[in-house]
Amino acid sequence: MREEARTSASLLRRHGRRLLLLFAGVLLPLWGFVELADEVREAEGFPFDEPILLAANHIARGGFDQLFLLFSALGYEYGVVPVDIVLVLVLALHRHYRESVFAAFATGGSALLNLAAKQAFARDRPSLWQSIAPEHNYSFPSGHAMGSMTLAAVVVLLAWPTRWRWPVLAAMAVFVPMVGLSRVYLGVHYPSDILAGWAAALAWTVGVYVLVFWREGRPWRAGSWS
Repeated sequence: MREEARTSASLLRRHGRRLLLLFAGVLLPLWGFVELADEVREAEGFPFDEPILLAANHIARGGFDQLFLLFSALGYEYGVVPVDIVLVLVLALHRHYRESVFAAFATGGSALLNLAAKQAFARDRPSLWQSIAPEHNYSFPSGHAMGSMTLAAVVVLLAWPTRWRWPVLAAMAVFVPMVGLSRVYLGVHYPSDILAGWAAALAWTVGVYVLVFWREGRPWRAGSWS
């Protein structure tokens, strides 16, 4: 019994951080996504979706329109996508190959998963009003929410061992919610689409991180394929 306790304590000392990361960063978000996905697959609505959409539409003003159009654009074609590509290339050019592989698999895989999930669930977009930035593909999960959260998780995980962790975390804590809110404000996503996108992105990105850095434990270790 004492020997088993020692073994368990040793395991926690060596792998406690990774196990905690797996639980908080993969299992909990994955559970949240599955719960949301089950409701969507059964075509059951969420009681919070429509009230939040109507509240967002109620506060619509010209100034807010421009703000949320900006964040919506930054959440995909004019922000997240080019930053994803530049990040992967810069890491590779500076011979941080393992970090580059992590960023590439996390961001690229997230985009592919989103496309597959949209086709699998085939949830129609909200139609409570005519959007000023209409979308014509499926709604669940939100690609903007998933892409922005994936990028945020990648840069936070890469920055965590450095002095930049708190500035990066603070910036992403503003950027990601604003992108998600922009999609609700524009009436092109249900709030549940946003939550599902965030959950799927976290589970995927943290899972890739743990696999890529399992041996080193964290990025920027000497000899990390450099």
